[in-house]
Amino acid sequence: MLSTSLVLILLAAAGGMPVNHGQQAIDPLVTDGEAVASHTYVAGDVEYYMTDEQKEYIRPGLTTEIVSIEIPADRKPVVELTFIDDMGLPLDRAGALTPGPITASFVLAWWNNELRQYTSYTTRTQTSPITGVSAVQAAADTGGSWEDLEIGRARYTFGTALPDGFDGSKTHTLYVYSRRNTIEMVGKEYFSDPTYDFLPDGGQVTETWGSLQTETCNTCHDPLALHGGPRRAVKGCVLCHQPQTMDPDTGNTVDMKVMIHKIHMGANLPSVQAGTPYIIIGNRQSVNDYSDIVYPMDVRNCTSCHPAEASHGDVWYSEPGRAACAACHDDIDWVTGENHPGGPAADDSLCGVCHQPQGTREFDASVMGAHTIETKSAQLAGLNMEILEVTGAEPGGFPTVTFRLTNGDGSLVDYTTLARLRFIAGGSTTDYTVDFREDALEGTTVSGDNLIHTFAEPIPEDATGTWAIAGEASRELIIDDGTSEGREVSEAAFNPIVYVAVTDSEPVERREVVMTDSCNRCHDVLAFHGGRRLNVQECLICHNPTLTDEEAREPGDPAESGHMKWMIHRIHTGAELVNGYTFNGEDYSDVGYPGDRRNCEGCHAEGTYNVPLPEGTLATPTARDWYTPMQPAAAACLSCHSSVDAAAHAYVNTAPFGEACAACHGADREFSVDRVHAR
Repeated sequence: MLSTSLVLILLAAAGGMPVNHGQQAIDPLVTDGEAVASHTYVAGDVEYYMTDEQKEYIRPGLTTEIVSIEIPADRKPVVELTFIDDMGLPLDRAGALTPGPITASFVLAWWNNELRQYTSYTTRTQTSPITGVSAVQAAADTGGSWEDLEIGRARYTFGTALPDGFDGSKTHTLYVYSRRNTIEMVGKEYFSDPTYDFLPDGGQVTETWGSLQTETCNTCHDPLALHGGPRRAVKGCVLCHQPQTMDPDTGNTVDMKVMIHKIHMGANLPSVQAGTPYIIIGNRQSVNDYSDIVYPMDVRNCTSCHPAEASHGDVWYSEPGRAACAACHDDIDWVTGENHPGGPAADDSLCGVCHQPQGTREFDASVMGAHTIETKSAQLAGLNMEILEVTGAEPGGFPTVTFRLTNGDGSLVDYTTLARLRFIAGGSTTDYTVDFREDALEGTTVSGDNLIHTFAEPIPEDATGTWAIAGEASRELIIDDGTSEGREVSEAAFNPIVYVAVTDSEPVERREVVMTDSCNRCHDVLAFHGGRRLNVQECLICHNPTLTDEEAREPGDPAESGHMKWMIHRIHTGAELVNGYTFNGEDYSDVGYPGDRRNCEGCHAEGTYNVPLPEGTLATPTARDWYTPMQPAAAACLSCHSSVDAAAHAYVNTAPFGEACAACHGADREFSVDRVHAR
């Protein structure tokens, strides 16, 4: 979306406005109806597929700009706004002169920098039909009025009057969340929700909230969109989600620092594990049970939500307090001191005495120390594995691997000190069907700085194409955690992979469909099978079309496929699946994906999800689904689109010699994969 810098202009007091209630304005994006640079759309956007004529008529997009806010003598704030499309041209708020009516809601709150919390002027009273308890909750303004000044420019006067004697020297934040309804035309709505900090007395803003960043939330949530979609700026969320607001149905606060920690802790909350679900009953009595949420990374990764680049990204360690800390550690009784080594705490004044930002060692009572993740401990030397050369990789041959193990400082590692050293061979890279693994702690020899291991198992006589050789190395250590016993930790090397030509003239690497870095956006460090498998390209070697969980099933119970594309799509679709997904005794049927699954490039390399798939890609056995086997494209699609209708569609478009998916869903077709997933 187009954006503009918010340039503060202090206006003179006028029109009966009290002198200490200044009017402030922001340079609007549109001047005299002139269009700014046109928005660029990509293949994941619905607008990408519109003709120029359609775009000129529909005028896609919505950017709402706060032009000014004034607090007059009656203390009912007056806000001037502009509404523009992606071309920078004005939009009619009523939707009569340009398609799609626009609605906007307003929240105004003041910021207490000492307590680091907002208090909203705009509120509502919510009475629980369950408990009969009433609560005053922060909410959007009601009873206000609109005045349209010109196309794309309007003035809103609050129905709420600020209290007499409000402190105009405190930072105030205005949040406007707006929605443009174009569902009938393009099947989507457009949202824009700016925030604006100002001092009503006209002073310069120096104290602001900035613990989180919306773009950080969107790393996983893609995008963060709540309460029907229009509220997408995390700063706007905080204006209502603060101590002022509680859920009268459950008695739970919806204070951001409490609610968000508890939601992301989810199934691991001590209270949940003790049998008390974590539930918030929200707007229109919607029941939201977060008791089965499993955060996709170690919850001690505080910087995954509080990045250093946020203006107050240090708040997680510089401002310890009972509310935020006990949100995760919710079995603490502050009155009795139960489960709190520091004893009872009547307030937050002494929290920083024990819980300093950083102590003298890891795992101590400092905030950083207490949140140390074992596998990221500074006590670890860093373990690296590099495959230098593979020879003998031919049909019937015994591959010989020359490799090197080093610490993070480059010093050599004695391989006999490792807990695990293993190689995996798989082929062919067109689509793996054969894999075998070998313990290399036996049969490895030292040659100078290098190590040499020859497989005891040969590559099959009928092997063709290119094969992959991957390595695993890990060691078990005891690190100092301040106790006499210490703490056990497994340190693993990132799995190296080399590709060797078995019958090809040159090695042909396995196509890269998903990058490990993409997985780690949400998972931080994707690590499975004891934390030793860190490279998604290695996962593919074993999670190939032949892998099933037959050994974990009862006799007569059909086996489930562990083929990578089937398994990962199924896991991430989770609760949306018609038939659910269990593999090796693990049930993923309640997994909730935090993003929009239509964004294929959230996980996939660009264009790798399109059809047709490369020649030689194999079918997937799907004995627990509608039919089996599923041909390559059908297996990828039906792993998410799990209804019987979708399965029937794929089935009738599959012949004994191939599938016809690309006829309709190919890159240049009306229903291309990009287009049907466009947002």
